[in-house]
Amino acid sequence: MAVLVMSCSIPVFASEKDDCVLASMNCKDQVDSIQQKIAKLNTEIKKGHKVYTTAELNKLNAKLKEVNAMLDDLQKPH
Repeated sequence: MAVLVMSCSIPVFASEKDDCVLASMNCKDQVDSIQQKIAKLNTEIKKGHKVYTTAELNKLNAKLKEVNAMLDDLQKPH
C-alpha cells in the first residue's frame, strides 16, 4: 500500500508583522520617502486583526496620521 504525503505551502510573508513599520526595528538602513511610508502603513493596516492586535493597529493608525500630517505640512505654501 502506497502512502501519499503532500505538504501544503502557505506563504507566511503575507501574514507576518512588519517590525520596521510597527516598531522601527529590523529596518537595516532602510530609508523611505513619506509616500513609501504611507503605502507601507496602509498595507500593514489592511492586514487587520489576522496579524495585529488592536493596540498594534492603533499604533499603526497613529503613525499613519503622523506621517500624513508631515506630508500636509510639507505641502503648505510658505
